[in-house]
Amino acid sequence: MKTNNTDYNWIVKVFLLSFGISIIFSLTSESLLEKANIIGSIIILLIFISIGILFDIIGVAVTSADEKVFHSMNAKKVKGANIAVLFKKNADRVSSFCNDIVGDICGIVSGSATVIIATTLSSTFKWNILIVSLLLTGLVAALTIGGKAIGKGFAINNSSQILYRTSSIVAIFYKPKNKKN
Repeated sequence: MKTNNTDYNWIVKVFLLSFGISIIFSLTSESLLEKANIIGSIIILLIFISIGILFDIIGVAVTSADEKVFHSMNAKKVKGANIAVLFKKNADRVSSFCNDIVGDICGIVSGSATVIIATTLSSTFKWNILIVSLLLTGLVAALTIGGKAIGKGFAINNSSQILYRTSSIVAIFYKPKNKKN
């Protein structure tokens, strides 16, 4: 259903995807953090930050890559090229999924993990919770934003390779339906 250039089906899909992925990521994070020591918790936090950065890179690469390259590869039946063409034709949605849905969820989960780590550090070492929270929040924000800033340049300069590798991985799990004219 489209009204005034608003695709309500996409909005519902984005809502449901966001809800489902955030529950999965939060449940995973909470379950792992519950069993982990401080070092393990920091590693889990860094993994979620890295996932956010990786998906940001993919989202930027999809919007930056040249579609013509993938049409040529698709004509030669190169595995994954058909997925790359599909991603390029839907670059706005793929970018929204990667940057907004996965990226933002990773940011939220990272924030929750940071609170857990700050609380644990504060109680374990009898440090001031406010100072620990501020320092960790600043560090996590700097790592996330700095990582995404570096990743954007990398994604723009290597967009075709990133899109091809991503499409090749997706092609293992997803086979698009052939559309007959």
